[in-house]
Amino acid sequence: MQTKPFRIGTRGSPLALAQAHEARDRLMAAHGLPEEMFEIVVLTTKGDRITDRSLAAIGGKGLFTEELEEKLISGELDFAVHSAKDMATKIPQGLALTAYLPREDIRDSVIGRTAPRLIELPYGATVGSASLRRQALIRRLRPDINVITFRGSVQTRLRKLEEGQADATLLAVAGLKRLGKVEVITDILDPDEFPPAPAQGAIAIESRIADSRMNDLLAAINDGPTFDTVSCERAFLAALDGSCRTPIAGYAVCEGDHLRFFGMILTPDGQQVHTTTIEGNRRDAEALGTNAGQAIRAEAGSTFFEDWI
Repeated sequence: MQTKPFRIGTRGSPLALAQAHEARDRLMAAHGLPEEMFEIVVLTTKGDRITDRSLAAIGGKGLFTEELEEKLISGELDFAVHSAKDMATKIPQGLALTAYLPREDIRDSVIGRTAPRLIELPYGATVGSASLRRQALIRRLRPDINVITFRGSVQTRLRKLEEGQADATLLAVAGLKRLGKVEVITDILDPDEFPPAPAQGAIAIESRIADSRMNDLLAAINDGPTFDTVSCERAFLAALDGSCRTPIAGYAVCEGDHLRFFGMILTPDGQQVHTTTIEGNRRDAEALGTNAGQAIRAEAGSTFFEDWI
């Protein structure tokens, strides 16, 4: 019988803590455990420490997870809670994404200071975003817009906007919902026209593969449709060798046993775009994502990537 608290690793941002608390609360409810059986361990990652450069400039995905994964491997943590879209496609040996909580809204939102919608911003307006995908999609929609890099927590980005550093910024609806800040949203973007990042809106739980007792505990809070849709999206990303250096978008939807996936790749200026759609059985989610990635790579050709990676 477990006597020591389970150690939950997380970053220290308000959003990361909200996600860790949600995972803890779901485990408490699923297993009838008291709050004192869980210890939330806060770590600062490289991505948190370096905020004056884009993620692509300092190494891409993995910057928000490396320290947590090191503590998992050493046994200092029992599991870690992440924003699934922050996870690199290659997980360190011995670790796995064991469970996903029920997915929140996948869409991006606009927080406009001078106009509520991207298409209504004045000519030459400035929009702040740290995401290469969002930057490319903004330029696709409005080539005249000046896109600048906005790094930091949700609160930091909203503060920069209030200070007048940009006319608008884009944030995931899911994060704003989890923080109770939906009132700042001035528009929500259609995912078919402005597709999200793979795994956007999903909370991933990472643990040691060999820790069967912990993985049995986590299985009780795993959401099957989220597991399958995110597995498909991450496979698509992996087939494209995707990272924060590549503008890649895509999302999957489950309806019963059926899964449908839509994917997109863009050049950073948003002017060259390739899309793909694939459907099949949910049990083949990962293979569907891989096939979609291979198909769009073949359609775009190798020079499409070589010109800008």
